[in-house]
Amino acid sequence: MLELYYSKGSSAVAAHVLLEEVGATYEPIEVSIAKGEHRMPAFLRRNPKGRIPALGTAEGVISESPAILEYIAQSYPDAGVQPRGPFKQAQARSLCAYLCATAHVAFAHKHRGARWAVAEASLRDMQGRVAQNLSDCAAYLQKEAVASGPWAMGEQFTYCDPYLFQFSRWMEVAEVEIADFPKLQMHRDAMLARPATRKVLAMHGLI
Repeated sequence: MLELYYSKGSSAVAAHVLLEEVGATYEPIEVSIAKGEHRMPAFLRRNPKGRIPALGTAEGVISESPAILEYIAQSYPDAGVQPRGPFKQAQARSLCAYLCATAHVAFAHKHRGARWAVAEASLRDMQGRVAQNLSDCAAYLQKEAVASGPWAMGEQFTYCDPYLFQFSRWMEVAEVEIADFPKLQMHRDAMLARPATRKVLAMHGLI
């Protein structure tokens, strides 16, 4: 059985949705970031990075959302969420890497600025840039990285889609108007119509 280490409302939503989509047998284990449980020895023994999400498997723990999502997709081939062919697979990795290394970092400046700076003025400066930086990310995704739909890669629902949905949630928190990005809005609405998404959002107290 897989173990999903998650904190309510965190970026673990993406992996959580995908586990439901593929029909995985898994145990959700809450590790509250608000309570600092991700820094406690019990969790650090599982993921020394102290970051959420993490996925426990029979072979060990996997961290980082792109790796977790691809692992789930490959572990449940019958679910059909793995892109078909080397080029599409590379495109999927590229999209997830962008969401992880660029978009998530831009959003993290809103609440996690202390990872990069300590001066109050520096923290305020970073926070003040979050909405614009996420808007820039959304513009790139809208024009270059997201297919015309209904899903991130086109007609096939893939492991990228829960992660792109997570990006729409970052936009909402940062008060970036998703209606300015029609493809992203269409994708968000399509994800919200899926039972797996609604189930996970309810588990996280988001609906």
